Amino acid sequence: MLSQVYYLVRSKADGNYLLAHLNRDTNKSEAGYLLVFREHFDALSYLNTHGSDVVERFAVECVPSTQVGSLLKRWGFSGVGIVQDPLLPKIELFSHV
Repeated sequence: MLSQVYYLVRSKADGNYLLAHLNRDTNKSEAGYLLVFREHFDALSYLNTHGSDVVERFAVECVPSTQVGSLLKRWGFSGVGIVQDPLLPKIELFSHV
């Protein structure tokens, strides 16, 4: 059985993942949503479009879908944001229970 592979963007400097925050100013306790991409080139497109001046500070890594749940628990993220369109960006958010 094959599992889906997701691609994550991670800082080379401190190892933090790229996140989406909802109402960041009003809710400081929210950990954020881990942004995941379905294709490696989508993650690179997102970086080149929205962070072209800092793209060299980030790396793209792949994670099997079976490990995403444990990653959310370990880092305490609120959920996952699957990036549907890296250029707009269009993100579908899912809360972690």
